[in-house]
Amino acid sequence: MEKSLKIVFMGTPHFAVPSLDLLVKSGYTVVAVITAPDKPAGRGRMISSSPVKEYALKNNLNVLQPTNLKDPAFIQFLESFHADLQVVVAFRMLPDVIWKMPRLGTFNLHASLLPQYRGAAPINRAIMNGETETGVTTFFINENIDTGSIIFTERIKIEDNDTAGSLHDRLMYAGAQLVLKTIETIAGGHVTIVSQELLISKTPEIKTAPKIFKEDCRIDWHRKTRDIHNFIRGLSPFPAAFTTIHSISGESLNVKIYASSLTFDVEKNFISTDYNPGTIHTDQKTFLHVSCADGLISIRELQLEGKRRMDVKEFLKGFKLHKYRKAE
Repeated sequence: MEKSLKIVFMGTPHFAVPSLDLLVKSGYTVVAVITAPDKPAGRGRMISSSPVKEYALKNNLNVLQPTNLKDPAFIQFLESFHADLQVVVAFRMLPDVIWKMPRLGTFNLHASLLPQYRGAAPINRAIMNGETETGVTTFFINENIDTGSIIFTERIKIEDNDTAGSLHDRLMYAGAQLVLKTIETIAGGHVTIVSQELLISKTPEIKTAPKIFKEDCRIDWHRKTRDIHNFIRGLSPFPAAFTTIHSISGESLNVKIYASSLTFDVEKNFISTDYNPGTIHTDQKTFLHVSCADGLISIRELQLEGKRRMDVKEFLKGFKLHKYRKAE
């Protein structure tokens, strides 16, 4: 019975591919895949397909790429598949007429433990805020973003050395398993849901995960050392934290910072300095430290504008910094 369900899958980035792959390999009938239209990408602005589209075409699945989800022609075509269930993983907001269409509903996979971190950047924001735990959630879609009734959650520990990239990959595969579990439960008719409003009433603080823009990524060196370290790893590798540095020759350049580490003395206290936050400390060969509100942070990997990503030793071979001048 459950494998004969007609499923429409909606998703676009790499994060959605393992979920679709697991459905296909588990023998489910995916009658259509909806993904974003092709668009120019990269320096050459070549037309590029989404990772979900590439997977779907390799596996002979029907691919739909609507530019307008409210287009009557698209809606009529989608209805013709007579889907029993729709699965959404990293897609865009759906109009009511779409998510209400299947008889068993439409559910979404979100990369947080809802109702915490509703929004577009839950993975980044959790690390940036210094969380030690996150997870994935499946929930039935309703008229508001990330507010529908919860079906299942799976908790995931955030390790001390996790970046947004490493956590993304772990949540991606955990999410795929949760999607499969959710489909099996819905198909079996034994689904139990929990209202997010009920959870909110029992939670002291609800944190959100708004979209991250470029200026959100500039490092504020007046913050505490651990907060800046979390900020850097929460934005690594994309969109990447950045600051402005100054060379001996007087150049001022933006530099992306991908990896950092905390500096401690023998007593495991942050190494403090008398310099203002943002002050550069380097031997021009092996290390690059920056003063923060309560100590020093060590920069490990970085990238100058127009250059490739490199470790700090390689970076210092080709770019001599103005010592003691502040990064901004």
